[in-house]
Amino acid sequence: MTPFSRLAQRRLDPLGEGANVGNMGSPAAPALFLRETEVRRGIELLAFGHGALLRAGDEALERHGLGRAHARALYFIARRPDLTVTDLLGLLGITKQSLGRVLGELTERALVITEQGARDRRQKLLRLSEAGAALEAELFELFRRKLAAAYASAGQDAVGGFWAVLDGLLPAEHKRLLAQLG
Repeated sequence: MTPFSRLAQRRLDPLGEGANVGNMGSPAAPALFLRETEVRRGIELLAFGHGALLRAGDEALERHGLGRAHARALYFIARRPDLTVTDLLGLLGITKQSLGRVLGELTERALVITEQGARDRRQKLLRLSEAGAALEAELFELFRRKLAAAYASAGQDAVGGFWAVLDGLLPAEHKRLLAQLG
């Protein structure tokens, strides 16, 4: 859809009542974006977009007998080598029991290495093995391609707006954890 046709669509339908994601191309937010209809559309787009992004790695994960929780753990461990188990729990927002299962499987498959902390021996530090780093790089490339295509389609201003919206959804604690990733 060209900028002119988007403008024409907004003139014909300024509140976005007839908006249809299937033919929107690069949708522009209606002027009344805080109405229930637009908020629901945002929730739907986030849910379906997140699912589509994650599905990009499903085949590679299946080949390794792993799931999406494993991919998330690999991603954050790759982003911050020597990440503590406590910090990983905070990043993933899952229970200790779930993380224990995921880390156990990753360790058993020699994808994650666990070491004791130098200052606090009770602390467990996590890093990827060579095989873990290779798998994480493969998964990241699949996710990167999918997200980069969407970014290129939306344009730089839209990406900045998207990041601002996502940042607005984050509680302060998650912002702190995100800042630590660099």
